[in-house]
Amino acid sequence: MRADRRRFIQAGLVGSLLLAGAAWLARPDATSPALLGGTRFVNAQDAPMLAALAVPMLGLELTAGQREAVVRGVDAAVAGMPLAIQAEVRQLFDLIGSDWGRRYLALVKPAWGEASAAEVAAFLERWRTAPIALLRAGYQALHALINAAWYGQAASHAAIGYARPEFARRLFE
Repeated sequence: MRADRRRFIQAGLVGSLLLAGAAWLARPDATSPALLGGTRFVNAQDAPMLAALAVPMLGLELTAGQREAVVRGVDAAVAGMPLAIQAEVRQLFDLIGSDWGRRYLALVKPAWGEASAAEVAAFLERWRTAPIALLRAGYQALHALINAAWYGQAASHAAIGYARPEFARRLFE
């Protein structure tokens, strides 16, 4: 009976130490990165990550300007969401944007700005098909944000053969 109680206490202490260590490793930087010029949500740490994710997520070769437009589109989309959703998106961005999260959760060793499209695509596929629902939800959030940011731009419409109806052109132009 005493041995069982002792093992239970030891397991609790070891588990607590492991959780504390994981929380310490996954903590955001003490100094939060500054927002990009003209953004309301996306910061300097998020931008290279989002730009790297956009290429394999969309399956397109994007110019630097197009990647920047996707980052700004994500910013506009998230900035218009309720604060509770913004907090969840911030947690996701901070998690995979941190060195620890990128290396050990995304399994992408180089920094986001230096990662190859194949490395990023492998990360996205792992999360898309993950047995853990939270990872799949993270993939779905990234997928929705990046696709909305890209296809919400008029510049992307020509590439997919979309011509806005005449009444919509008069309303929005």
